[in-house]
Amino acid sequence: MYINRAIEETILRMSEQFRVVLVTGPRQCGKTTLLRQLSDEKRTYVTLDNLNERLLAKRDPALFIQTHKPPVFIDEIQYAPEILSYIKMQVDRYDTRGAYWLSGSQMFKTMKDVTETLAGRVGVVRMLGLARNEIYGYSSVPFDTSSERLRERAKIVPPLDVSELFALIFRGSMPELHAYPTIETSHYYASYLTTYLERDIRDLTQVADMLTFTQFITAVAARTSEPMAMEDLAREIGVSGPTIKRWLSVLITSGLVALLPAYHKDVLKRAIKMPKLHFLDLGLAAHLLKWNSPKTLANGAMAGKFFESWVFSEIYKSYLNRGMEPPLFYYRDKQKHEIDLLISKDGALCPVEIKKTASPGHNAVANFRQLAPLETLANEQKVSIGEGVVLCMISTPLPESAANWYIPVSAI
Repeated sequence: MYINRAIEETILRMSEQFRVVLVTGPRQCGKTTLLRQLSDEKRTYVTLDNLNERLLAKRDPALFIQTHKPPVFIDEIQYAPEILSYIKMQVDRYDTRGAYWLSGSQMFKTMKDVTETLAGRVGVVRMLGLARNEIYGYSSVPFDTSSERLRERAKIVPPLDVSELFALIFRGSMPELHAYPTIETSHYYASYLTTYLERDIRDLTQVADMLTFTQFITAVAARTSEPMAMEDLAREIGVSGPTIKRWLSVLITSGLVALLPAYHKDVLKRAIKMPKLHFLDLGLAAHLLKWNSPKTLANGAMAGKFFESWVFSEIYKSYLNRGMEPPLFYYRDKQKHEIDLLISKDGALCPVEIKKTASPGHNAVANFRQLAPLETLANEQKVSIGEGVVLCMISTPLPESAANWYIPVSAI
């Protein structure tokens, strides 16, 4: 069963602008299914998972390109980077938009090879797993804190209760799990993790010990929605700081985690600069951490962290699906005043607090005041503070003040 993806329009738009389109994303996030769905009858499909095609591409890339004339969709491009220079020659000779669609799961390898060889010719689309709006067929736009827009959206999208939300979190974001609800998540993610380690990670020279890397990725899952203290993680795993940094870059480039930059300005003298880590597929995180059901997860010690990371991932995807770099930050200072999310829009910072509660109270926006010094800067440096929201389990939007609203998390 095909699930319509919010990123479809972005891919088609890129195909009208670039001669080559590369779609990258985590393994099994739906890249191949999506691109085959978007292909018309003229576009041929070839996958380098096919050993005969791979052998031809590697041994005689010129013949491979002659055999598979554009428009063509070449899947798993990372297995034969030899053909990229021939694609370059082909698109330089025939200036046709959207001639080649490429996809690959080993993003850390694919991105480097493609962007170096096809610089200026390729449009890159980053794709992640399903967002809730895609699962249930709701419209999707890049998230902002406009109370007017969010109030209108709350009229259309029904609220979520805790059990529904954590069932969604526990299920994860991989399309196959939602297209086929009878698949057990434990079996799926055990297989997924094995495939990821064996097919993607083992090829990397900087990852030699699969057991230690598994311990690392599990420890990262346990730190979701926390500032990323690499030294602490290195001590826990028993490897060096540079190794942790390299391994973390693998997870980021694989699309499994995201680092949320800290917002800091000189006027915010106590702001810390450490990024915050968010796991992007929380079904995989729950599997790694041995949570056995949505109920135990919802009632467990990590429920608040999973809730925050889920909200972040939904907002993060809303930008990627439109081909936009997410303008997202967070704030934390040495006194532990924290704002979960800051959205930079049109010269303003819009604060967002994320609370797993239906009764957040006035203290939920107390830390928004920490941004006040930004509005006192000189004109050329002044940053205005936009509307703020508290995303929580409330059922209908309510005003906290003229500047801030409590918004149901379902309205994202």
